[in-house]
Amino acid sequence: MRSIVIRSIRQTNLAEWEFIEAENGADALEKCDLGQIDIILADWNMPRMTGIEFVRKVRGDSRYDVIPIVMVTSEKTQAKMTEALDFSGVDAYLPKPFTVEQMRETLSKWIALSAWGTASNTPPGRDAAPATVVSGVRS
Repeated sequence: MRSIVIRSIRQTNLAEWEFIEAENGADALEKCDLGQIDIILADWNMPRMTGIEFVRKVRGDSRYDVIPIVMVTSEKTQAKMTEALDFSGVDAYLPKPFTVEQMRETLSKWIALSAWGTASNTPPGRDAAPATVVSGVRS
């Protein structure tokens, strides 16, 4: 599934993408370097630490407040969406299966035409550069 998500992200043509992949939520947490990550995509259903547990840990550190988190998951119930968006700090929820256009629409809220676009879109302390994603989407 990670390869599908990565291919879809590249096909959005919103930015030059670099990816840091994680096998599970715990691995993603270890790889979540504040200075290198521009956006996080996580699946709810991951081993060792679920995506929602990962999101809560990341959001527990206020330094990560500027990094958008997108939940890309097969969990489609309103209760799961509400838990993620309203109580866990997820910024966007993209149910699987999705189209490239749906991925583009979801990501375009944070990324302008290329890279981070104008200075007003660039997260504090970051230069406009290739967008780096921690992809913790289950394979």
